[in-house]
Amino acid sequence: MRVAMYYNNHDVRLEEVAVPKIGPGELLMKVETSGICGSDIMEWYRIDKAPLVLGHEIAGTVAAVGEGVTGYKEGDRIAAAHHVPCNGCHYCLSGHETVCETLRKTNLDPGGFSEYVRLPSINVDRGIYRLPDDVSFEEATFIEPLACVFRGQRLAGLKPGQTVLVIGSGMSGLLHVQLAAALGAGQVIAVDVISYKLEAAMRLGASFAFNATEDVGDRLLRINEGRLADLVIICSGVSSAVAQALECVERGGTVLFFAATNEPVTIPRSVNELFWRREITLLSSYAGGRADHVTALELIRAHRVRVGEMVTHRFGLADAGVGFALAAEGKESIKVIIQPQA
Repeated sequence: MRVAMYYNNHDVRLEEVAVPKIGPGELLMKVETSGICGSDIMEWYRIDKAPLVLGHEIAGTVAAVGEGVTGYKEGDRIAAAHHVPCNGCHYCLSGHETVCETLRKTNLDPGGFSEYVRLPSINVDRGIYRLPDDVSFEEATFIEPLACVFRGQRLAGLKPGQTVLVIGSGMSGLLHVQLAAALGAGQVIAVDVISYKLEAAMRLGASFAFNATEDVGDRLLRINEGRLADLVIICSGVSSAVAQALECVERGGTVLFFAATNEPVTIPRSVNELFWRREITLLSSYAGGRADHVTALELIRAHRVRVGEMVTHRFGLADAGVGFALAAEGKESIKVIIQPQA
């Protein structure tokens, strides 16, 4: 079968590998769509493991069913999670299944940028989502990233009427913008340095969209009755986003560190300044659990989050390298989809 083999962000090659063989309890999935995630183009994170087949935002159909599998048949339309937890360790039982050791070790074989993937038995058991007829394969590629976004806002305790500032208006940032609006935020403000993305934020429901080079804190005070943001979500990997977030969060507010940084970044504030009188909460969130995936699928099915409008480019496996370069450049693309069967 054909795969897009990743060597670096500007070297993705079409190669041939064997179709994975499935064993008892496993499924073979024919991949129809696979989205390029921001983590796929974090070269510092990926390069030491290259060459490899990336891709984890996948949707397709069941191509073969392993011995002992019940509930699925050839042709079923599904999405699949690449990481799944054990459901029995200390972390899982305390509501932190996304830091479970099993979750860190599970994955697809070989990866979503291929014509077929093997779904291990543990993924079949707790990581498959049957697609309703009215959810397209393209829309289904957003289940995993939207689950991550939903978990972040759930942990942050977003309340109706609150002011939300999203720093970084790439794919994840735009999902945060839409979800915050859907969950009843009073105002949702998007920030970026690229006009194309700020325009997309306004189309997708932002109340305001500011260039990050402006005095965002001052703009917030003027439009928000003298208050800063109750929740600031960092969806940019640049170090300046952290400083900007700390300047723009209101007393008693929360900063959600959602994106990984492009370089080592420290928090440039004293403990007294941040916490003693301001009661600021600094929060991180990684991945999403099964319940978050189920909620994400329902939000997509109900069109509460309009993911279909976020797809800007589509490529076959032979042109996956073009898609990676576009996504890595990050200027005039939002969601790049790879279609392995094209």
